[in-house]
Amino acid sequence: MKSLIRHFPKQAIIINLLLLAALGILVIAITAPLLTLIKFSFLENTVSLLSTVKQFYADQEWFLFIIITLFSLCVPVIKIANLLLILNVDYSRGSLLDKSLHVIEIIGKWSMLDVFVVALLLVSVKLGALAKIEIHYGLYAFATAVLLTMGLSYWIHHLSIQRITFEDSEYKKINSANSQ
Repeated sequence: MKSLIRHFPKQAIIINLLLLAALGILVIAITAPLLTLIKFSFLENTVSLLSTVKQFYADQEWFLFIIITLFSLCVPVIKIANLLLILNVDYSRGSLLDKSLHVIEIIGKWSMLDVFVVALLLVSVKLGALAKIEIHYGLYAFATAVLLTMGLSYWIHHLSIQRITFEDSEYKKINSANSQ
């Protein structure tokens, strides 16, 4: 089967650009300050996603380290890379790329955003009334990357279904012409 970019060139170019933008925004979000914790009105601690992961590692909080690293760092990058491949590489039904599109649809709902929100809630619960949280642009960048990737994933999935429908109808036309 032809790649999606060959079937839908204009849409695919837009999606490619948006996927690269999502990747860039994600990189910014990983390193940018997400929030500042203000304890007792005079102690401040600004954290990023990367610094949070490093702190979980240093504190030997292995479960949180693995979950946050996997779902907030690794899965988003792998998801964007897979979407770029699905969009630009020829693949057939049942191939690894075809199956990965379905996996992306399933895990997309459980990846990045939900896990990150849970981590923020854990931080908030641990602090209670002792501190307040100021949100920074990194959190908005992270949410933007997540939502953009989710939307693009849906768009690519929709184009994939359209391509399959088109190729099935073309196959039927060829078979009916050959049988006559």
